[in-house]
Amino acid sequence: MKRLTKAEEQIMQILWDLEKGFVKDIIEHLPDPKPAYNTVSTIVRILEKKGFVSHNAYGNTYEYFPIIRKEDYTKAYLKSIMRDYFSDSFQEMVSFFARDKDMSIEELEEIRKMINQEIQKQKRDENE
Repeated sequence: MKRLTKAEEQIMQILWDLEKGFVKDIIEHLPDPKPAYNTVSTIVRILEKKGFVSHNAYGNTYEYFPIIRKEDYTKAYLKSIMRDYFSDSFQEMVSFFARDKDMSIEELEEIRKMINQEIQKQKRDENE
């Protein structure tokens, strides 16, 4: 799956939230200062060429909608980060964040709790 630019990702975030919309709807949800209509229209057409969105035509007006789920893009994006920055190792990625001084003890405890729950779930699934 292709990586999106910041501008493309911003448009996709809006389309994922809206589920479908016209260029004017997308612009409405962008922060000020709003980009020009043609700028947003161009980005949406690029997203369509990349296979992220499609459209319904109503005369010469197009209503766009995502054809890639947010979860699928997120998973692919995070996997590429793990591959590019953490030698394709979950352990390296998790330990990087665990060593981050901005994480509180409560956050670390919550992560440990989630990991323990996943371990238990996978053990149950193995035994079934």
